[in-house]
Amino acid sequence: MIDLKGKTALITGASRGIGRAIAQLYADHGCNIAFTYIYEEQEAATLVEQLQNKGIQALSINSDAANFEAAHAVVKRVVDTFGSLDILVCNAGIAQDTLLMRMSEEQWDNVLNINLKSVFNYCHAVTPQMMRQRSGSIIAMSSVVGIGGNAGQANYAASKAGIIGFIKSLSKELGSRNIRANAIAPGFILTDMTLSLSEATRAEMVKMIPMRRCGEAEEVAKVALFLASDLSSYVSGQAICVNGAMG
Repeated sequence: MIDLKGKTALITGASRGIGRAIAQLYADHGCNIAFTYIYEEQEAATLVEQLQNKGIQALSINSDAANFEAAHAVVKRVVDTFGSLDILVCNAGIAQDTLLMRMSEEQWDNVLNINLKSVFNYCHAVTPQMMRQRSGSIIAMSSVVGIGGNAGQANYAASKAGIIGFIKSLSKELGSRNIRANAIAPGFILTDMTLSLSEATRAEMVKMIPMRRCGEAEEVAKVALFLASDLSSYVSGQAICVNGAMG
């Protein structure tokens, strides 16, 4: 049985979608949860209540993951509140899709800053704490698009591919301190982002998936639970695909 009692996880962008599913699953296994959000204030408040009802401590923080100083302030607040920080899940992300010839500099910068720079920000902030503890698990959310690319998503694919390279490098830097770093690369997962697409578009997506269905956020959360737990004690520097055999 997976036991995360006494541990603290910080999850960026967890007010909905995959981040929310991870927070709930971690809490089911006794982990205290801190998470960030930007816009979804009511969703964040509801999640805190749900997590606390599971018998764990929960803290929500309104913060922009792409802001370097804000990320460090969040980490300090979490450590001051809970006394440790054992698991970091870098989940915050956006998509601003369009063909490269139509893509603005702002669309490129927005996606790279929120998706990739935020991972640097938080890993930079948690590394000293985890090195002092001589333990920790860092998990960053990449994408199947970061491995195989996709037309109309050059900015998104670049950010998610960058996460994999970053995590692989970080795992080599921190391995001697018993800190593991891994990425998860989801395929088409049913979240607000995919549900906003037309039924016809989703049907075309499913045709590309050998398992003939989109994944659930909870299925990604289960892999994040594995990577946070002692079951993955010798797993580091990996990008684990959760994509129904797509790609």
